[in-house]
Amino acid sequence: TLIWHILLVELLGLSLFCAFSSGLQTSQDARFYATSARFDPFIKHEQKIDCGGGYVKVFPSELDQTNMHGESSYYIMFGPDICGYSTKKVHVIFNYKGKNHLIKKEIKCKDDELTHLYTLILNSDQTYEVKIDNEKVESGSLEDDWDFLPPKKIKDPEAKKPEDWDDRAKIDDATDTKPEDWDKPENIPDPDAKKPEDWDEDMDGEWEPPMIPNPEYKGEWKPKQIDNPNYKGQWVHPEIDNPEYSADSTIYKFDSIGVLGLDLWQVKSGTIFDNFLITDDVKEAEDVGKETWGVTKVEENETGAGRLETKKEEEKNKEQDTGDEDEDLDEEEEEEEEEEDAKEDTEEAQTLEEDKPKDEL
Repeated sequence: TLIWHILLVELLGLSLFCAFSSGLQTSQDARFYATSARFDPFIKHEQKIDCGGGYVKVFPSELDQTNMHGESSYYIMFGPDICGYSTKKVHVIFNYKGKNHLIKKEIKCKDDELTHLYTLILNSDQTYEVKIDNEKVESGSLEDDWDFLPPKKIKDPEAKKPEDWDDRAKIDDATDTKPEDWDKPENIPDPDAKKPEDWDEDMDGEWEPPMIPNPEYKGEWKPKQIDNPNYKGQWVHPEIDNPEYSADSTIYKFDSIGVLGLDLWQVKSGTIFDNFLITDDVKEAEDVGKETWGVTKVEENETGAGRLETKKEEEKNKEQDTGDEDEDLDEEEEEEEEEEDAKEDTEEAQTLEEDKPKDEL
């Protein structure tokens, strides 16, 4: 079992690190970054990230670290990637037989300014699990969730739908006939239109009333539908075993893992990478996560970063409450105006009554 921890720190420029929490931070916008280590000791956006990768790669041990670049072959790529509103996901990419395979599922990453812990667990039974902040967000089978292998079944190339196969659930009623008064023009001359008095047929030509939609127009007639007595259902193409499929129980296996590296593009710099761990002990990974991310999370909750997120939530709720209060105020003002108008109408009516002669009362 391979467990891969990445700590993603997102403190919005606030210095809230413990002594052990200093990490690598990108410093220049719109550039590629690359660095690697031969396994010692995960990722945080120091600012509100606009567009930048926060993932790491595991390379073969034979990697030439001095010449590492974007085309360098890797085994695993894992971690968050954010760019605008369209891309906010966790990459889980495995190299299999020289080709990189992306996970078919969409895993959303965190996009706030707090510290986050990303964990990938790869098991020898060909299953995996992705955690964010020590909570499972995705899991499944390597064979099901990636296109490593050809499909087990394929459509039988020799099979064809029989010519007499009727897959029409409904058909036209042969006994249904179009009513004699059905056909009406879609537009008719406006019967209310009149020729202008100053219309000069010598100059303007023959006057014709404008056309208007015909209220009696019924559209194209179609016979009613009835159940098809010969309906056989939808034809399903039969499948056969794929001769190109061959099971592989070693998809999870990487024999020469030896380098952990960062190779990513960042439009906006400031991301901090810290506390990388590769281990075969799930409990150890959880414990290290608690000792690193867990401590930082507590500090953020007690200091600026946590309060910042709380303040944002309070401001959002306040805006909602203000909007509701404005609506209530508008309703109260409308009711007051209606009451004032009614009062004025009553006073005016009383004045008219008083001004009438007595014999009219």
